[in-house]
Amino acid sequence: MDLFQQLKQRAQANPKRIVLPESSDDRVLRAVSSVLEAGIAKIILLGEKEIILSRARELKLKNFEKAQIINHIKDNHFEALVTSYYNSRKHKGITKEQAEEELQKPLYFAALMVREGLADGFVAGASITSREVARAAICGVGIDKSIQTVSSCFLMIVPNCNLGQKGIFAFADCGIIPNPSEKQLANIAISTAHLFKRLVGAEPKVAMLSYSSHGSGSGETVEKMKGATNLVGKISPGLIIDGELQVDAAIVPHVARIKVPNSKLLGDANTLIFPSLSAGNISYKFVQRLACARAIGPILQGLTKPCSDLSRSCSVEDIVDAIIVNVVRS
Repeated sequence: MDLFQQLKQRAQANPKRIVLPESSDDRVLRAVSSVLEAGIAKIILLGEKEIILSRARELKLKNFEKAQIINHIKDNHFEALVTSYYNSRKHKGITKEQAEEELQKPLYFAALMVREGLADGFVAGASITSREVARAAICGVGIDKSIQTVSSCFLMIVPNCNLGQKGIFAFADCGIIPNPSEKQLANIAISTAHLFKRLVGAEPKVAMLSYSSHGSGSGETVEKMKGATNLVGKISPGLIIDGELQVDAAIVPHVARIKVPNSKLLGDANTLIFPSLSAGNISYKFVQRLACARAIGPILQGLTKPCSDLSRSCSVEDIVDAIIVNVVRS
């Protein structure tokens, strides 16, 4: 059984409440129909019930009687969530009126539902920018103080590949921090390792990537990846990690034996941490398109509760994948 089927079965065994704020997007409605039919999650949709049900009928979609559909502005929890949001953000100068205006947006209401325990996770981004989804997650759901760094991860499933965890990798950060510091890179590495263990069930083996392997090159980025590797060793000494490494020395055993024979990873890395957002984003899209890999994400991490961003070019399958991952993480 492949990883995706395993994740799907885990979700079906314990379906959780996932809120979706983009009910006007047909891809979201198609994904909801599929998820409800398979019993993967308990779906909460934000929007006008009659409009949603009418569009579902037009699309010949079934199972919407199983969904909870909320007009969030008229919902009984609206005022309480506004107060909660205001209290958590007033130190930033936000007024009660501004808090109410923010929560009139379905995205922010969804984030507050998750924080207040009215939902277990949210998935958004089909028609909303990643910047806005990340902001709603940070301001609404809240940052995990034990991690302190919000980042994103892609779970990459590469067909016909024996590298990594039998073709499975975690890539980070691919969507949030343009130029992470040493401390942020260390936090990203720890977050991603935990996520890999949670979703894949295998030991994470973390490579801090660069254009240099163990001092073969020099430069500011090389030093940053070395420093981040050392910092992870102090924060999480049990984690298997090495860096700085070129990607071939990280994931190809015979190359590792030549370039870095003393590496802890021995070319078996399955969790890849990139030195910048540019490197991570380019790499995941390159692998996705050239290797026909399944890219599940961006999965947001470093928050107090699960949530996922979506690419605005996402497919119905991508939305279903994101819902499954959030159920399993809850």
